Amino acid sequence: MSGHSKWATIKHAKGAADAKRGQMFTKLIKEISIAARMGGGNPEGNPRLRTAILKARGANMPKDNIDRAIKKGTGELEGVNYEELTYEAYAPGGVAVLIEVLTDNKNRAAADVRNILTRAGGSLATAGAVSRLFKRKGIITFDGEKYTEDQIMEAALEGGAEDVALSDGIIEVSTAPEDFEPVVNALQNKQFESMSAEISMVPEVEVNLDSDGTAKAVRLIEKLEDNDDVQNVYSNISIPDGFEAE
Repeated sequence: MSGHSKWATIKHAKGAADAKRGQMFTKLIKEISIAARMGGGNPEGNPRLRTAILKARGANMPKDNIDRAIKKGTGELEGVNYEELTYEAYAPGGVAVLIEVLTDNKNRAAADVRNILTRAGGSLATAGAVSRLFKRKGIITFDGEKYTEDQIMEAALEGGAEDVALSDGIIEVSTAPEDFEPVVNALQNKQFESMSAEISMVPEVEVNLDSDGTAKAVRLIEKLEDNDDVQNVYSNISIPDGFEAE
């Protein structure tokens, strides 16, 4: 399991609040809209849109929401123009953090990110210092109480997955970015319902901290994730099994 994505997935599996689910859908809608704006509304000819739709489907977003987001991006419905920004930072304990932002006000977003980092004991990093520690991978997750690892493994490997792992009740399927779509389709064709499906930034090496250090880093990451302009947060912290945030 990869750093904070594991912690976020565990929280999701244990039942996210409606407000969190609504916030997740808002972020997915922004991603679909900007993908449609940049590459057109036909997913067949727009790989980024195709990936965003797969991610939304992986989170069980209704089809109507996806269709409206595409139309906002193409201008068929009134929408908002978003800019993409990426910040590289360190959380307490030297944890590397990548922050992806989609915003309609980059000055506000920049100020918010800096403020969150400063208040939580984090700091911005120089360009490239953090991003080099991560690689892109497709990550698809399933509820380990609903399915067995063997069930998922058979379909995932058949579809071209690299690995399947079970940890803390979550089954995580990892793929090369180019194999993400066929693996998602292979699993959905077998009627497996995923909790999440996305192309993620996975750390090459993880950082282990004591329980206090882990809690501080997780608090910072969650503050970032709660910001409306922040789209994705990736880190290289290793979350110990059974960890519970305050």
